Amino acid sequence: MNRAGVKRAGAASLVVGLFALFGLLRAKPHLSASPQLTIEPKQLAADGYDSATLRIAGRFSAAPRITLDPPHAASVQELTLTEQGWQTQLRAGVTPATVTVRVDAPEMLPARATFVTALDAGDASLDGTPDFLRLEDPADERAFRAWFTFLAEMQFFQPAAARPAEISDCAALIRYAYREALRPHDGVWATAAHLPLAPALPSVAKYQYPYTPLGANLFRVTGGQFQPADLAGSAFAQFADAQTLQLRNTHFVTRDLAHAQSGDLLFFRQDQDHMPFHSMIYLGASQIEARSAARYVVYHTGEAEMRRPSVEDLLHFPEAEWRPLPDNPRFLGVYRWNILRKRS
Repeated sequence: MNRAGVKRAGAASLVVGLFALFGLLRAKPHLSASPQLTIEPKQLAADGYDSATLRIAGRFSAAPRITLDPPHAASVQELTLTEQGWQTQLRAGVTPATVTVRVDAPEMLPARATFVTALDAGDASLDGTPDFLRLEDPADERAFRAWFTFLAEMQFFQPAAARPAEISDCAALIRYAYREALRPHDGVWATAAHLPLAPALPSVAKYQYPYTPLGANLFRVTGGQFQPADLAGSAFAQFADAQTLQLRNTHFVTRDLAHAQSGDLLFFRQDQDHMPFHSMIYLGASQIEARSAARYVVYHTGEAEMRRPSVEDLLHFPEAEWRPLPDNPRFLGVYRWNILRKRS
């Protein structure tokens, strides 16, 4: 190609390039100012229930996207369209924080606003359990009971080699089921849990382990009323034996098994054993054998064996000291988790 041809080809390429650049510029939307945000009130109690109203002024071609930082300090409820724009509730978690709200609206620059959640240091029952752990919403209570009993019962159907290695005695089974019942039961959790099946149950909404002011330390291990200083001290731990679960983390309900609810615990004290405190989980109806009309309990023997007798079988157990009857001095009674304790 001669020099003139090269010049003509170069000019043509330049024109094509300019048209392509012009097309890109026209295709890219012009971002206008940020949407106007208002949050009322600006300070919430970090109790898992308190909420603020977020209003996003303006109309957009699609619903705005809302993200929170830190993400576990609060949650965004259902977004609705109003005459003035979009609106939603921001529900506080239980971890105190300054929360940044970011709103991304179509064809607008991102907008940010903040609100504060303050520690709920109450202990309404004076039992050492902070109120921020208590599940006062009936839906949360049902979710916890269902997951706690399902996870415990499922271990009975698992081969010993497939059970989590931590489940080595009766208290370990309880700790495992309690902790996992308070997690978010999403796909990541299901993969890590290695369960052969998982129920379509809602998770606890108030908080999700370990995102609380106590972090991974779920169990009260010392006496006394809850104090803010307990958050940094040794009052809570990840481990608790059967006696500590009874004394520090649950409360007495009844000695009559007819009044037990699913997820309650049965405690026994056998003086002849080297580990005298023993515990069982009251399941009620089975979630796995739906056709069974029996009520069940489940427990780990401490010798690599899981048992799930029916209540009827347990009431007639050959060794009388294991029968959960009011006249059995070895039976301490039915206990309920402090996080399910009702305010008096």
